[in-house]
Amino acid sequence: MTRSIYCTHIQYLVRCMTCLLLGDYESFSRLNIPLFLERVSAGFPSPAQDYIENSLSLDDLCIKTPAATYFVRASGHSMEKAGIHDGDILVVDRSLAVSNRKIVIANVDGEFLCKRLDLSDPKKPILRAESDGHSDIILSNESELEIFGVVTTVVHSV
Repeated sequence: MTRSIYCTHIQYLVRCMTCLLLGDYESFSRLNIPLFLERVSAGFPSPAQDYIENSLSLDDLCIKTPAATYFVRASGHSMEKAGIHDGDILVVDRSLAVSNRKIVIANVDGEFLCKRLDLSDPKKPILRAESDGHSDIILSNESELEIFGVVTTVVHSV
Protein backbone atom coordinates (compact mmCIF):
# COMPACT_ATOMS: atom_id res chain seq x y z
CA MET A 1 0.00 0.00 0.00
CA THR A 2 1.46 3.35 -0.99
CA ARG A 3 1.90 6.05 1.65
CA SER A 4 -0.77 8.35 0.12
CA ILE A 5 -3.37 5.55 -0.06
CA TYR A 6 -2.45 4.47 3.50
CA CYS A 7 -2.78 8.07 4.82
CA THR A 8 -6.11 8.53 3.04
CA HIS A 9 -7.37 5.27 4.56
CA ILE A 10 -6.24 6.32 8.06
CA GLN A 11 -7.87 9.75 7.65
CA TYR A 12 -11.09 8.02 6.59
CA LEU A 13 -11.03 5.74 9.64
CA VAL A 14 -10.36 8.63 12.01
CA ARG A 15 -13.33 10.66 10.76
CA CYS A 16 -15.82 7.83 11.23
CA MET A 17 -17.84 6.72 14.21
CA THR A 18 -18.27 2.98 13.95
CA CYS A 19 -20.80 0.72 15.63
CA LEU A 20 -20.67 -2.72 17.21
CA LEU A 21 -23.86 -4.81 17.07
CA LEU A 22 -24.95 -5.92 20.56
CA GLY A 23 -28.03 -7.88 19.56
CA ASP A 24 -31.69 -7.74 18.68
CA TYR A 25 -34.16 -6.35 21.19
CA GLU A 26 -35.86 -9.72 21.56
CA SER A 27 -32.67 -11.33 22.93
CA PHE A 28 -32.85 -9.18 26.09
CA SER A 29 -35.14 -9.78 29.08
CA ARG A 30 -37.65 -7.19 30.23
CA LEU A 31 -37.11 -5.26 33.46
CA ASN A 32 -39.69 -3.03 35.18
CA ILE A 33 -38.33 -0.31 37.46
CA PRO A 34 -40.46 1.94 39.73
CA LEU A 35 -41.34 5.38 38.35
CA PHE A 36 -41.84 7.93 41.14
CA LEU A 37 -44.69 10.46 40.92
CA GLU A 38 -42.61 13.33 42.36
CA ARG A 39 -40.13 15.13 40.12
CA VAL A 40 -36.74 16.01 41.52
CA SER A 41 -34.43 18.83 40.51
CA ALA A 42 -31.48 17.26 42.34
CA GLY A 43 -31.17 14.46 44.81
CA PHE A 44 -33.00 11.18 45.14
CA PRO A 45 -36.77 10.70 45.60
CA SER A 46 -38.15 9.09 48.71
CA PRO A 47 -38.41 5.34 48.19
CA ALA A 48 -41.78 5.26 50.01
CA GLN A 49 -44.36 3.21 48.10
CA ASP A 50 -46.96 6.03 48.39
CA TYR A 51 -44.99 8.09 45.93
CA ILE A 52 -44.71 5.45 43.26
CA GLU A 53 -46.87 6.37 40.29
CA ASN A 54 -46.30 3.27 38.26
CA SER A 55 -43.51 1.06 37.10
CA LEU A 56 -41.50 2.12 34.11
CA SER A 57 -39.97 -0.26 31.68
CA LEU A 58 -37.13 1.11 29.62
CA ASP A 59 -38.49 -1.19 26.91
CA ASP A 60 -41.71 0.86 26.83
CA LEU A 61 -39.81 4.13 26.95
CA CYS A 62 -37.15 3.39 24.32
CA ILE A 63 -38.55 0.68 22.07
CA LYS A 64 -41.62 1.26 19.92
CA THR A 65 -41.19 -1.63 17.47
CA PRO A 66 -39.52 -4.59 19.24
CA ALA A 67 -39.25 -6.83 16.17
CA ALA A 68 -37.41 -4.09 14.24
CA THR A 69 -35.16 -2.85 17.05
CA TYR A 70 -31.53 -3.65 17.74
CA PHE A 71 -28.72 -2.24 19.88
CA VAL A 72 -25.24 -1.12 18.84
CA ARG A 73 -22.31 0.26 20.80
CA ALA A 74 -20.85 3.47 19.38
CA SER A 75 -17.13 3.77 18.86
CA GLY A 76 -15.43 7.08 18.17
CA HIS A 77 -16.01 10.78 18.77
CA SER A 78 -17.58 12.12 15.57
CA MET A 79 -21.11 12.40 17.00
CA GLU A 80 -20.44 14.00 20.39
CA LYS A 81 -22.37 17.23 19.67
CA ALA A 82 -25.41 15.02 19.02
CA GLY A 83 -24.96 13.48 22.49
CA ILE A 84 -23.42 10.22 21.24
CA HIS A 85 -20.12 9.38 22.90
CA ASP A 86 -17.58 6.59 22.57
CA GLY A 87 -19.00 3.48 24.26
CA ASP A 88 -22.65 4.61 24.31
CA ILE A 89 -25.35 2.12 23.46
CA LEU A 90 -27.65 3.17 20.64
CA VAL A 91 -31.20 1.91 20.23
CA VAL A 92 -31.91 1.61 16.51
CA ASP A 93 -35.29 1.08 14.86
CA ARG A 94 -35.26 -0.41 11.35
CA SER A 95 -38.99 0.24 10.84
CA LEU A 96 -38.79 4.04 10.93
CA ALA A 97 -38.76 5.99 7.70
CA VAL A 98 -35.41 7.53 6.94
CA SER A 99 -35.70 11.28 6.54
CA ASN A 100 -33.62 14.43 6.46
CA ARG A 101 -31.59 15.20 9.65
CA LYS A 102 -32.20 11.80 11.29
CA ILE A 103 -29.26 10.06 12.92
CA VAL A 104 -28.85 6.75 11.15
CA ILE A 105 -26.77 3.62 11.14
CA ALA A 106 -25.41 3.41 7.61
CA ASN A 107 -23.14 1.15 5.66
CA VAL A 108 -20.99 3.09 3.21
CA ASP A 109 -18.80 1.00 0.96
CA GLY A 110 -18.68 -1.79 3.56
CA GLU A 111 -18.07 0.44 6.62
CA PHE A 112 -20.76 0.77 9.33
CA LEU A 113 -21.20 4.33 10.56
CA CYS A 114 -23.37 6.43 12.82
CA LYS A 115 -24.02 9.85 11.24
CA ARG A 116 -26.71 12.47 10.71
CA LEU A 117 -28.26 12.04 7.27
CA ASP A 118 -28.54 15.25 5.26
CA LEU A 119 -30.99 14.92 2.37
CA SER A 120 -31.40 18.64 1.71
CA ASP A 121 -30.16 17.84 -1.82
CA PRO A 122 -31.71 14.40 -2.52
CA LYS A 123 -29.33 13.85 -5.46
CA LYS A 124 -26.30 14.29 -3.19
CA PRO A 125 -26.84 12.81 0.29
CA ILE A 126 -24.31 13.70 2.97
CA LEU A 127 -23.54 11.85 6.19
CA ARG A 128 -22.77 14.64 8.66
CA ALA A 129 -20.40 14.38 11.60
CA GLU A 130 -21.49 16.13 14.78
CA SER A 131 -18.12 17.09 16.24
CA ASP A 132 -15.38 19.56 15.46
CA GLY A 133 -12.45 18.09 13.61
CA HIS A 134 -14.48 15.35 11.92
CA SER A 135 -15.32 15.57 8.24
CA ASP A 136 -18.70 14.97 6.69
CA ILE A 137 -18.98 12.14 4.20
CA ILE A 138 -20.22 13.42 0.86
CA LEU A 139 -21.48 10.44 -1.08
CA SER A 140 -20.53 10.13 -4.70
CA ASN A 141 -22.42 8.26 -7.40
CA GLU A 142 -19.97 5.39 -6.93
CA SER A 143 -20.59 5.14 -3.17
CA GLU A 144 -22.71 2.27 -1.93
CA LEU A 145 -25.05 3.49 0.82
CA GLU A 146 -27.37 1.25 2.80
CA ILE A 147 -29.32 2.52 5.82
CA PHE A 148 -29.75 -0.02 8.63
CA GLY A 149 -32.07 2.03 10.82
CA VAL A 150 -32.73 5.27 12.66
CA VAL A 151 -31.19 5.91 16.08
CA THR A 152 -34.02 6.60 18.53
CA THR A 153 -32.30 6.53 21.93
CA VAL A 154 -28.81 6.89 23.34
CA VAL A 155 -27.92 5.10 26.58
CA HIS A 156 -25.11 7.15 28.10
CA SER A 157 -23.50 6.72 31.49
CA VAL A 158 -22.72 9.86 33.48
